[in-house]
Amino acid sequence: MKKYFTILLSIFLVSSIINLNATTIMKTIKVKNSIELQKAVYSNVETIELVNSISLLNTLKLDKGQKLVANKEHIFLSFINGDGIALSGDNEISNINIQTSPARRAIYIESSQEDLGTIKLNNLVITGVVQLLTRADNLHLNVIAKNIDIVSADARAFAERPMKYGVNVYQGAFTVYNFNPAKDSKINVVAENISVGRENAPVMGTGIFISGFNDNAGEVVVDKLTTGNVYSNGMIPTGQANLITGGIFIVHGAYAKEIVSNGNVMTYGTNDMVLDNWGKIGKWTVKENVISYGSSGIGFVNFGDVDDFRLEKSIITYGIGARGFNQYDGTIKNAYFENIKTMGDGSIGIQIGKPVGNITIGTEISTQGSVGETLVKGEIKVLHADAISVLEGGEIAKLEVLGNIKTSGEDVVNYHINGGKVKNFILKGKNIADKPSSKTVLIENGGVSRSK
Repeated sequence: MKKYFTILLSIFLVSSIINLNATTIMKTIKVKNSIELQKAVYSNVETIELVNSISLLNTLKLDKGQKLVANKEHIFLSFINGDGIALSGDNEISNINIQTSPARRAIYIESSQEDLGTIKLNNLVITGVVQLLTRADNLHLNVIAKNIDIVSADARAFAERPMKYGVNVYQGAFTVYNFNPAKDSKINVVAENISVGRENAPVMGTGIFISGFNDNAGEVVVDKLTTGNVYSNGMIPTGQANLITGGIFIVHGAYAKEIVSNGNVMTYGTNDMVLDNWGKIGKWTVKENVISYGSSGIGFVNFGDVDDFRLEKSIITYGIGARGFNQYDGTIKNAYFENIKTMGDGSIGIQIGKPVGNITIGTEISTQGSVGETLVKGEIKVLHADAISVLEGGEIAKLEVLGNIKTSGEDVVNYHINGGKVKNFILKGKNIADKPSSKTVLIENGGVSRSK
């Protein structure tokens, strides 16, 4: 009898091992065509490896926990009609070239799960929009995105657009958006080496867009964001004052602990800010040039709170009303700009309308324009291309220019304290106004400037 039970037990153990091995095999499957791919997804295989390029007619939706990967170069997953890959949560996509029509979503979330777990995107070259947008059903999401190159995208058609300061903002080619108004909803983000567009072939809409629901709910916390080159064009008609975009746009409800911009950031169209912040930023380091070509395309707009900002090269703007840096709301504690240069009429170098901390210009701040129209808080206004302007309500704790202040246009002011206050002004270089109609210094309307 004992021998009989021993035999039965052995049979049971062998059977269990066989079943376990079968289960293990089904955790990963290699697919070489669209039928095998769809079958693997429907069978809830955990990891699906593409060994050939595959074209699909329509969207592919991954179940929660599924991974889609490739382990060799030049694997394409193309979507002929409609959007690309829909995610349910706890998904991973790695080492694939994904192509949809540029105005379609190459990767997006479609899930009613409350906890979306962690979504990982690694080593992807993409045509189409990456839209990681959570809605009312989704409370928690972790995003880890590394080495994402979005070649072409058009993000202008999506209806969800944040609004503040009299303007709406287009979503981006790379979008992380907490669209859940619940106060306990949250997205955590680590995004490294994100590149968008090509020089002279920018994406349409915003480049990189990160937003919460508003200032008080629907939070997004970015532990780290690093970017490569970013090129964008909002394609906004000239004169439309209620719509803007940005090359890199941190919108309300978003807190970025650290941003490092390793590549050039360029915008090409009307109302295309290059760097824009409505949220909170700990430290932002910009290692390459910040350039705008369109009218009202401001180099750096800060309406939020920034602890430390450092630009190691230049802000250069070419369009009418394209200011270098402006602060109309929020504050910035420390800002270093190596160089600021504006070319267009109405393009102020720096304009401050709120109290800020220390601002340093490493080499030179210069403007070449005269008087022109520009977008200010959703309204078109006429401005003079002053180099430095401090308005009523604006205050700078310390302003230090280590090189020259220079203007080349008619009827402008190099250093214009128009009702504002500079507690400590230091100029190491020269104050040069090329035109007789321009002034080097004008302090008016109760403005105050002190030098220590």
